[in-house]
Amino acid sequence: MFNRKRFTLSLTLGILTAAVLIGIIALFLILLLIEGGSDLTAPNKKIWRILGFTAFQAGLSTLLSLAIGITLAWALSHKSLFFGRSVLIALLSVAMVLPTLVAVLGLVTVWGRRGWFNEVLSTLDLTSGTWIYGLGGILLAHSYLNAPFMARSLLQRLEGIPAEQRKLSQSLGLTPWQRFRFVEWAAIKGSLPALCSTVFLLCFTSFAIVLTLGGSSKYNTLEVAIYEAIKLDFDLPHAVILALMQLAVCALLVSVASTFRLSSNAIDQRRFNLVWKEPRLTAFAQGLIIVLFAAFFLAPLVAILTDGINADLLSLFSSSLFLKTSFNSLALATASAFLTISLAMLLVKARVNTLAPLRLKQSKSSLALRQVLSFSGSVYLAVPSLVMAFGFFLLARSLFSSIYLVAPFALVIANALLALPFALAVLGPAIEKVTVKDDRLAFSLGLSGWSRWRLLEWPLIKPELTFVAALSFCFSLGDFGIIALFGTQDFATLPWLLYQKMGSYRTDEAAAIALVLLTITLLVFLAVPQMRKGNPHA
Repeated sequence: MFNRKRFTLSLTLGILTAAVLIGIIALFLILLLIEGGSDLTAPNKKIWRILGFTAFQAGLSTLLSLAIGITLAWALSHKSLFFGRSVLIALLSVAMVLPTLVAVLGLVTVWGRRGWFNEVLSTLDLTSGTWIYGLGGILLAHSYLNAPFMARSLLQRLEGIPAEQRKLSQSLGLTPWQRFRFVEWAAIKGSLPALCSTVFLLCFTSFAIVLTLGGSSKYNTLEVAIYEAIKLDFDLPHAVILALMQLAVCALLVSVASTFRLSSNAIDQRRFNLVWKEPRLTAFAQGLIIVLFAAFFLAPLVAILTDGINADLLSLFSSSLFLKTSFNSLALATASAFLTISLAMLLVKARVNTLAPLRLKQSKSSLALRQVLSFSGSVYLAVPSLVMAFGFFLLARSLFSSIYLVAPFALVIANALLALPFALAVLGPAIEKVTVKDDRLAFSLGLSGWSRWRLLEWPLIKPELTFVAALSFCFSLGDFGIIALFGTQDFATLPWLLYQKMGSYRTDEAAAIALVLLTITLLVFLAVPQMRKGNPHA
């Protein structure tokens, strides 16, 4: 039987949550405009140059990531049986939550002036210079973090090609190029606009990579320029102009990206292993691609592992600063994950109530309410982390004598809001499917409230909830954009401490801290697939 009181309470809580989320964005905009005041002028040539470089490096990074992603996905789709394949694919998924500074330190260890690559070249009386700093390093780091994401997404599309199409291409005697052109390209091309727009947005709002590898103001992006205007020059009106421009461009990018949808054509979830051998040259090329990428991706992680183990871990673990910082990071990440799930569940539950025909009559008003609920959470895709931090910085500055008093709360809320769009994208479809599909049965059995959640909803959405918890935890654990404005000697997180050690050239301590971050991330994120296996509906 339908419980009207529970329906009203759920819908009311969802509407209030949406109002608060939209209100936070509105408040940030008001604070930015007030802080800019009469000094809020049109962007000058310097700002346009920074915007141009930001877009330029994001475009190049996206193209490189796409090229690597397509090539690797194609090779992996044809090499279904080799040792370590499942581990490599799992690591592709970890790349999206890998702490940025950990990846940067690993890349510097491998490709830097005294890195592994130069050490090998020096034995041959050769040198590669110091290209790791500047545009080359920025493109390398962006490709390192984003190409695996693209490859993992495209691999799913290629593995979902119906068996009949593969058999037909083999019976027709298509060459590898013809097969890619007429069969495999058709399967992945529908995904490319959404993937490219997502990666472009990630690279456009990149902060830690550009800050550490940019090398000079010549390679500043909008995010780094905002940081320098606040922390170095304390020129808040200039920071406001940059932040408003960043918000405007990101809002445009998100609106464009939202028009793209992943096409489901030619997708069959049944796994199909090739029974015909590839031409020898093609098979060799596929194997070489996998080996080269594995070396490229694993070398920085191995560098972190070896350098971290060789560091004085005992001294680090006995350090009061490290212990305090570790506690801060774990506590903040846990709180952010809990807040992310809570906000997502409130919004999704309310949205489902407007969608289920047995709960609310479908009309223009229910459609409008559903769109507002969706917008309230997804709008944070258009808010870069440093702009979010700047908003909390201005809010704390206007309400409190010291901005650092509210730093922990700002970090928890900001990281939760930044992870919220991803949580909604994962939880929304799962809960909507359970609700719309099983409403009639649940009402007829008298299931509602806790009994419905325990017996019906929890078993079906457990994989998605655990995934969102791990994702938001890792996002918060590795975040550097928010703490960059609020970090001090008295309040720090592991990424902030890692950045301080890297800046003071204390590489042994930095490697040890990076090892801790990497270990926690791998343990948390790789445990999710094991949780999924326990659910027959996953």
